[in-house]
Amino acid sequence: MLQYILYLAVLVALAIPLGGYIKKVLCGENTILSKVLSPCEELVYKTLHIQKDEEMGWKTYLASVLAFSGVGLVFVFLLQLLQGFLPGNPQGIPGTSWHLAFNTAASFVTNTNWQAYSGESTLSYLTQTLGLTVQNFVSAATGIAVLFALIRGFTRVKQQGLGSFWVDMTRIVLHILLPLSLALSLCLVGGGVVQTLRGADAVQLLEPVAITADGEILTDAVVDKATGTVTVDGAPVPGAELVTREIVPLGPAASQVAIKQLGTNGGGFYGVNSAHPLENPTPFTNLLEMLSLLLIPAALCFTFGRAVKNKKQGVAIFMAMFLMLVVALGSIGASEQLAPTALTANAAVDVSPVGQPGGNMEGKEARFGIVTSATWAAFTTAASNGSVNSMHDSYTPLGGMVQMLQMQLGEVIFGGVGCGLYGMLAFAILTVFIAGLMVGRTPEFLGKKIEPFEMKWSVVVCLATPLVILVGSGIAALVPEVVNSLNNSGPHGFSELLYAYTSGGGNNGSAFAGFNANTVFLNVSIGLVMLFARFLPIVGTLAIAGSLVQKKKIAVTAGTLSTTNGMFVFLLIFVVLLIGALSFFPALALGPLAEFFGGMA
Repeated sequence: MLQYILYLAVLVALAIPLGGYIKKVLCGENTILSKVLSPCEELVYKTLHIQKDEEMGWKTYLASVLAFSGVGLVFVFLLQLLQGFLPGNPQGIPGTSWHLAFNTAASFVTNTNWQAYSGESTLSYLTQTLGLTVQNFVSAATGIAVLFALIRGFTRVKQQGLGSFWVDMTRIVLHILLPLSLALSLCLVGGGVVQTLRGADAVQLLEPVAITADGEILTDAVVDKATGTVTVDGAPVPGAELVTREIVPLGPAASQVAIKQLGTNGGGFYGVNSAHPLENPTPFTNLLEMLSLLLIPAALCFTFGRAVKNKKQGVAIFMAMFLMLVVALGSIGASEQLAPTALTANAAVDVSPVGQPGGNMEGKEARFGIVTSATWAAFTTAASNGSVNSMHDSYTPLGGMVQMLQMQLGEVIFGGVGCGLYGMLAFAILTVFIAGLMVGRTPEFLGKKIEPFEMKWSVVVCLATPLVILVGSGIAALVPEVVNSLNNSGPHGFSELLYAYTSGGGNNGSAFAGFNANTVFLNVSIGLVMLFARFLPIVGTLAIAGSLVQKKKIAVTAGTLSTTNGMFVFLLIFVVLLIGALSFFPALALGPLAEFFGGMA
């Protein structure tokens, strides 16, 4: 309990001052870094011919977002196909298949970072740095930029412009993402995370191991040093051999890890992500990476309150997100620590505290234990991050279900940088509309009337994620190729499928380990799901911003619904959970709930 409280307290303590800093960046005010970064900012404007004072309407702002993302999609796609002919490839890795290139490009452009490949063996250093790391910065900045436009929609009165997308992108990257990433990268390198352009090393094993021809480790094997014959209980094992050396993959990991966590991108330089000892070697690096998952999304709540000149409003939105996170974290932690009877029956899983922290330790690193693994799982599925330090496929049915539910709610329990907050604000608009109907008043939010135009687009933003997840997973369940990709059958197999499309539709990127997603159908379908779930809410958000910015402010009266008190926080949470429960309960009943109650039976 002390660890859980400590992690949450440190997160809040860091988020509040960062929120004030980001507000200054949003408003173009001077910051502690202005003397160093402002000349760089002016150089970018001059080089790219950006008009610093340009004001875009919502359609022009949207066109800029789509054009910028489209160019990035094509660039990353081609970079993967041609990496075998390009420099920065010391291991000589060939180009990827077209469908994997499309899936990966769509994944990183949409800030999802779903990976149907193992990074250290599939992509070159050039692709990882020039393609993926760059997209980690600009896709995160795109989400924050759209949020900035929405905030201006609330704060400006009877205007047309929402600011300039290109100015917002420049400021966000230079003043927010780069300084934070540089600081975190240096800390990670100091903690032992790999950062080099050198190729992989072959090292001598301290304890040589015997393996079968299928790669299975033989723990009780005896090796004849003279002949090299491997025997078990005196019987030779055909095809078995003694392994004395190991390939250690290296590369510029720390720089990519920093931005993937801070930008809620997720993904991993290594296939097993932050469970890899070279990507996350110590409790110190684990703490830094875990806090980075939610740092900017939490800070943006306080940025919002300061920007709209109503700090209580920012706190109210933050509390709605925070309370749902605490419940999710408690549910996952309790489920993993206690472990249901089905896991302990017939010693299927060792949950004793002998030689380990106790609880369901399957798929978790012994050096992290239940608490840090459960906290990371809750944080990464609350944010649209997706990085992992344990294997979610090995979580208990209820632990895995809570992770899925956090994503299925639309990634609004903090969610991704920018997109989580503008998604929650769409739910807030929906909440004040419902509350307005209950009391017979025209709904208002932050002094702006909420009319049919805003309501229609808010519904689109709120339902885009459930729609794309359910349609995508429903179609995939009918495809025989997908069944062959599952690591399990029955309810848990369906959970693997549902989790994959939930992760793609929720712009998350994590996966139930063991699910083989590198097929033509899965790569293409999940890629399309990611694009749809990312850009449809952006269209709706900018349409709402474009309508609000033209409206006048309405004076607060005695009959105005308060959107900063405990009742509004409760109503907001209720609406978020109601939409999620109505949308996903049947699917969850077929997967994790069926697995849980079936195991108990």
